[in-house]
Amino acid sequence: MADHELAISGGPGPIEDYALLSDLRTAALVSKTGSVDWLCLPRFDSPSCFARLLGDEQSGHWQIAPTGPVEHTHRRYRDTSLVLETEFHTADGSVRLIDSMPPHEKNMDDQPALVRVLEGVSGEVEVRLRWVIRFAYGDSVPWVRRTEAHGSECIIAVAGPHTVVLRGDRLPYRVAGERAHEAVFTIAAGQRLAWIMQWSTSYEAVAEPLDPMQETQDSEDFWREWAANIRYDGPHADAVHRSLATLKALTFAPTGGMVAAPTTSLPETLGGERNWDYRYCWLRDATFTLLALDNFGCSGEAVAWRNWLLRAVAGDPADVQIMYGIDGERHLIEWEADWLPGYQGAKPVRIGNAAYRQLQLDVYGEVMDALHLSRERGLGETPESWALQRGMMRHLETLWQQPDSGLWEVRGPDRHFTHSRVMVWVAFDRAVRAVEQHDLPGPVARWRELRDAVHAEVLAKGWNAELNSFTQYYGGTELDASTLLIPAVGFLPGDDERVVGTVRAIERELKNGDLVDRYSTDSGKSDVDGLHGREGSFLACSFWFVDALALSGRRNEAASMFDRLVALANDVGLLAEEYDAAHGRFTGNFPQAFSHLALVNSAAVLYGGRTRDARDRTDGLDA
Repeated sequence: MADHELAISGGPGPIEDYALLSDLRTAALVSKTGSVDWLCLPRFDSPSCFARLLGDEQSGHWQIAPTGPVEHTHRRYRDTSLVLETEFHTADGSVRLIDSMPPHEKNMDDQPALVRVLEGVSGEVEVRLRWVIRFAYGDSVPWVRRTEAHGSECIIAVAGPHTVVLRGDRLPYRVAGERAHEAVFTIAAGQRLAWIMQWSTSYEAVAEPLDPMQETQDSEDFWREWAANIRYDGPHADAVHRSLATLKALTFAPTGGMVAAPTTSLPETLGGERNWDYRYCWLRDATFTLLALDNFGCSGEAVAWRNWLLRAVAGDPADVQIMYGIDGERHLIEWEADWLPGYQGAKPVRIGNAAYRQLQLDVYGEVMDALHLSRERGLGETPESWALQRGMMRHLETLWQQPDSGLWEVRGPDRHFTHSRVMVWVAFDRAVRAVEQHDLPGPVARWRELRDAVHAEVLAKGWNAELNSFTQYYGGTELDASTLLIPAVGFLPGDDERVVGTVRAIERELKNGDLVDRYSTDSGKSDVDGLHGREGSFLACSFWFVDALALSGRRNEAASMFDRLVALANDVGLLAEEYDAAHGRFTGNFPQAFSHLALVNSAAVLYGGRTRDARDRTDGLDA
């Protein structure tokens, strides 16, 4: 089947067929068929204006593609930028579609824009532009009219607080009998046409015209200048650079927060119910983010993230959440957009994320570890920052023995998850080190005593001698990929026999080829998470396995596995949350920050760079 024929159906294509655009405030996903199928304006967490990704054509999309069969499609980002080029080759000739979103890192008053440029490469090709605008996650059909604003002809779409304006060389007309706009035209070699869609704050304040060609060039220059700061020339440099650019693209410039992904409800199981909204900032990402950015020269982004982190957790330590909105919002109420059929039928479509109310004790360790790393990297410390950390530690002292929901945010019963307890140890350990190594004030004797008590408890209750492995939770027999992080955080050395045994057990039970499941869901309904159906293998867990292999002395195996995992990225270097090996498909939200964080941190473990592995941290402990 020709590439373009895949676009004729009303629903979205495979997740791996999408590429990312970003202006550092929001993001768009563009398919191989030239269709923008997901875009929220004006922020990552705003309601969408294009939601075909979770529905069909009438959910909103903007496609520019040849009208006839496409023999071959080739895509690439220009160099290290986020300017996307898609070439369509047909029997009549070839055209090149150039997509970008002008970054707004400094001038936050600028209004988001999506720029699309079409160039004739060879021959003459008939092209169709189809523009279906739908606000409020596909639920709101706007009033659309052709008019003139600021001296140029344009199309304005308005619905309540939402306004966008479309300008271009071939403006589409209303399709008879449909709520869609189309233009069909022929473009010859050497010709160039351009369009720009801008968000406006109101119908009365329509955005002024922008020069599409200049905006495209400015976007390319911005990303190239930013990427020039990256310090890495080891193996898979292209993948590391693309991953770091993706992490930057998922950053909300006004605050420095990073969304876990720009999408909601892309299913972890094709057709299943494991669908979540990831357009928020998780504290758990803090250490991985600081490492990934600072290791490779992106210190400005590391500082911005650290500052976001401090603002987000400020206040009563008892109110610390596992996740926040991109501005630090605390209430992320979850609801279902029941009018959307979901990605290829996977329902429900969830907006918001109820997990923000969960108790997940590991985040205290992640926050303390991240801020400890900040001190070690010279990012600075303030009295207010340390006072906040001391408050968090006082609160942790009162609740560290409670069961929790764990890092996988299970919606089953709370338990004493081994990883959570390890990260409680990390929290106390980093507090001790702040006093001992950085002369900060605090009750170091009490923290040292609690650190040692938690360490002993994990070794006694989280270890299963019969399985020769750490288990998912105290007294259980299930394995969990999160225990692969034990050597990375310094709880035990990588060559400790218990770490080696855990790696072997996970290799035997959770590893499928090069892919590692986070835990077993073979029973159909997990006793842990309370949900039905299997899920894809978590790519982050697979990279964690690489790290554990390297730290346990199996470095050559780790490097070979890393090579193969990097090759799973799509044609433009992006990774989803999970990979479904049975179908050869990406699953889960896309692109996923955690997967790219894990990739670049594995590169640091294998090929240089400062990691958070500090095996000397166990010196003096009773192992």
